[in-house]
Amino acid sequence: MKTLFRVIIILLVSLGAAHAGLLDSLGFGKKATNETTALPSALTSSLSQDQMVQGLKEALGKGVQQAVSRLGHDGGFLTNLNVRIPMPEKLRTVEKTLRTLGQDKLADDFVNTMNHAAEQAVPEAAGVFGDAIKGMSIEDAKTMLTGTNNAATQYFRRTTETNLFERFLPIVKKATDQTGVTSAYKRVMEKAGAGNALGSFGRSVLGSESVDVDAYVTNRALDGLFKMVAEEEKRIRENPIARTSDLLQKVFGAVSK
Repeated sequence: MKTLFRVIIILLVSLGAAHAGLLDSLGFGKKATNETTALPSALTSSLSQDQMVQGLKEALGKGVQQAVSRLGHDGGFLTNLNVRIPMPEKLRTVEKTLRTLGQDKLADDFVNTMNHAAEQAVPEAAGVFGDAIKGMSIEDAKTMLTGTNNAATQYFRRTTETNLFERFLPIVKKATDQTGVTSAYKRVMEKAGAGNALGSFGRSVLGSESVDVDAYVTNRALDGLFKMVAEEEKRIRENPIARTSDLLQKVFGAVSK
């Protein structure tokens, strides 16, 4: 039985190493090296497979909880320069022109409403993220545990982002309606298209550079959420004080040895 167990462990380690190599080629996980990725002996000797998976799930769950707490309130996005949602790239020239014409409030109102929409939508993200975390496998866990300080967040994002976007978009649409993003956008574009100082330039913007505001806010809200999750993952990996449960202490303590 002991011999069979050792064979199974060797096979799992080999699968984890191959998976890590794939992540490296896609720009995730550890940087590529000439050495074969191997799990620390502490992992295989002191942790069960279930503990590895549950530890990563708990770390990601804690990261999501912290992200929602930090971003899901008035000013959570707007006053945080690391995640603040700016004017869409396609409208930067329009923004510059509006400000030149003394229409700063019009531009500011649009930016403010986008950020407030993200702030309102974020609390709903906890359930969406929670469902996505449930599908983690033992191979995924081993790859993430031996990766960089944000390996779990990056892997989680790569494997779930499309589904998360589809589920998060309706939440953001509801929030943009409540905060007046659509009407603010329309006011900006009406000003740009009016027969005034913006002239034909504004009309060309309306014709060829319209922006899907809901999709833009959704993408930037997800960017902010994942950024905060990554920060919490890094804290858990580097700071024992951030490991607020026995499981987190056991799993990440073993990794850091």
